[in-house]
Amino acid sequence: MKNYAFMLALTVSGMVACKKDARQPDLSYNPELLPENFTNSTNLTNLYLPFAPGKKYIFEGQTDEGLERIEVQRLTATKTIMGISCIIVNDMAFLNGKLIEDTDDWYAQDNDGNVWYLGEDVDNYNADGSLKDHTGSWEAGVDGAKPGIVMLADPKSGMAYRQEYYFNEAEDEAEVLETGIKVMIPFGGYDNCLKTHEWTDLEPDVNENKYYAPGIGLIKEENPASKEEIVLVEIQG
Repeated sequence: MKNYAFMLALTVSGMVACKKDARQPDLSYNPELLPENFTNSTNLTNLYLPFAPGKKYIFEGQTDEGLERIEVQRLTATKTIMGISCIIVNDMAFLNGKLIEDTDDWYAQDNDGNVWYLGEDVDNYNADGSLKDHTGSWEAGVDGAKPGIVMLADPKSGMAYRQEYYFNEAEDEAEVLETGIKVMIPFGGYDNCLKTHEWTDLEPDVNENKYYAPGIGLIKEENPASKEEIVLVEIQG
């Protein structure tokens, strides 16, 4: 899944490198997604991840690398993956005013209300604005990549889940830490929020907490070790 602030900061500083050692693929993880279980997949009604059409969500945060800005917006186009119609959410990441990553993420909601993550198309940019590479791209059903749940229909403390699985490339996992909490950010205060913890076996030292507000989605992301954070600062549209 897209880890906005801190994975981005580490990538820019050159610290991220996939831990490709003697690990073996997790053959036990094999989610079966059937198109008939996604009859209205682009109508996201999930309380904590609605991705409202026409809205642009702006996040900002100060890190050791400088000022990070993330712009998140659902596009009008859709993409079919594994026979399932997915919404496309565009994430544009800026560092000190320069675009460094432009990504399209693909999501679909099942009939139970779980929001699934089916891949991403990534453009990474050099400091001079030239295209660097497409590292981080993957698509469920291609080259062994498998979808994961990005938001549970009914999250409860202690529930853990894979958000994606492309061995040695994309292996984000998450766990629900708290529900029903109040979260204050400069943009405002929110009740009945959800707090999750996310990590990846590829980078054991990289982990983060995320906070989601009902009816809005992600409002805050923090690194529990460094205390760096990126927060929602504006909703356009």
